This record gives sequence, C-alpha cells and structure tokens, in this order.
Amino acid sequence: MTAKIILGTEVAKEIREELKKEVASLKEKHGITPGLVTILVGEDPASVSYVTGKQKTAKELAFHSLQDTQPADISEARLLELIDKYNRDKNIHGILVQLPLPKHINETRILYAIDPKKDVDGFHPVNLGKLMIGEADYLPCTPAGIQQLLIRAGVPIDGAEVVVVGRSNIVGKSIANILLQKAAGANATVTICHTRTRDLASHTRRADILIVAAGKPKAVTADMVRPGAAVIDVGVNRIGMTPEGKAKLCGDVDFEAVKEIASVITPVPGGVGPMTIIMLMANTVKAARLAAEKK
Repeated sequence: MTAKIILGTEVAKEIREELKKEVASLKEKHGITPGLVTILVGEDPASVSYVTGKQKTAKELAFHSLQDTQPADISEARLLELIDKYNRDKNIHGILVQLPLPKHINETRILYAIDPKKDVDGFHPVNLGKLMIGEADYLPCTPAGIQQLLIRAGVPIDGAEVVVVGRSNIVGKSIANILLQKAAGANATVTICHTRTRDLASHTRRADILIVAAGKPKAVTADMVRPGAAVIDVGVNRIGMTPEGKAKLCGDVDFEAVKEIASVITPVPGGVGPMTIIMLMANTVKAARLAAEKK
C-alpha cells in the first residue's frame, strides 16, 4: 500500500477560490474590503520571504494590504505605538507582526498589544483561551490548516486516536485543543508527546492520525507508524543544498519509508506550509466579516 499524498498546495487553491467569493460578497453587501497589515522589523531573509508570500496572497485576494517595514533598531516603545495605530485603524482588520523580533524587543509584550479582534495569527492569550473553551474567533493558522487538510482529504476525525509529537504553543498544543473540541471536524481522543515522553514509538503506533511537529529531521520512522494511519508532517528542516544552490528540505517524518504504510501523508515541502498562509487570509476575511456584522 502506498499512501495518498495530501498536497497543501492544491487544498490552499481550493480555499483561495472560496475566499475570493467571500471577499466579493463583503464588498458588495457591506462595502468592506478585508484589510491586512504585515509588520516586518529588520531584513532577516527568511522573514522577508514569509512576509512577501503573505502580501502576494493578500493582493491576489483583492485585500486592502499594507506592508510596514521598520528598521531592526526600532525601539519597543515605537513598535507598540505602531500597533496601537493599526488597532485604531478601521480599514485594518488583521495585524501580523512577523517573528522573530530583534533581541531588544519583548515579543510577548508586542503580541499581547495586538487587539484580539485583529489577531489573525491567533496567538493572543485571549484567542488561545477562547480556543481552549471551544469559542475561538480565530484558530492559529498552521493548526487550522492541518485540520482543513484532514477534513478535505476525507480522513475520519470523530472518535479517532490522534497522537501529536511536539508541544509548542504554535502547533502542538493548539492542534490538540482544536481536535479534541466537541465540534465538527474534531471529537478526537488526543495524546501529546514530547522530548520527555518515554517510549515514543509505543504512543505513535496507536495513532489513527499522527501529527509530527518535532523539529528534528526524519524523527518518525516507518516502524513508529501504524499501517493505514494518516500522517501529517509539520516539520521543515534544511539538510543541505541542491546542485542548483537551493536549500534541500525534509520533514520530521521519513517520508519515503512511511508513505509505503500510511493511508495518507503530507509531503515537505508542499504539504502543511501552503496552508498556513491561506488560513491567515481566512482569519482576515473572518475578522472583516465580524466587523461588518458589528457595524
């Protein structure tokens, strides 16, 4: 058995078309254009690349999109003033501060300063708390993308045994909370594993759905996966360079070996990655819709 490969690139295209219709409807019915500002501090190449991708997608969806690039030596006070300005801007529905920030700036203080109603990354403690109790306005983008991949690939989630490898706030804890909710596309039994888990393989082999965000290349091997499991690989690891000078990437799962026993699997690249940006756009559209309803 060779697994069906779930391509995030294709699922993201599908969601993009759905969002285009919703953006047009918001403009027609309410006169509102979803507004997104991305704030970039400094010129870290990876951060520049991420922000460029987000802005490109926002423009393709006909958003009111702003790119606010600030010097690496901007003061924390000035950055907080900037966020306050966008919090008060009625044309901006989503604020994203690209991480990481320079060491002289307290990232937590910056993220907490964003109005929770405009926190389209879903990282504000108010939004994470609302996720915990099943009343989230915005789901963190990567976990939301994982859920959509599972749903749209037809993977049964209700009652499934889900094992998450990794306990980060951004992925592990959030996807666990999403999938255990008493809701459609959830209702799973979830186990979280991490670096202190004893006998990791004994847990992963129980999984109907295995989500791996370990941050270690090929950490999950074929002998750790139950035959027929759905495997979602969140990891992106640089393992060298191609002859053309491009970064050679691999996931946290031994893809070539595991695809021979899993039922479905995501590749790296082209799996979870494209979903993160499109779910950011979906959150921004939702923020605009909520603003329209309030208006």
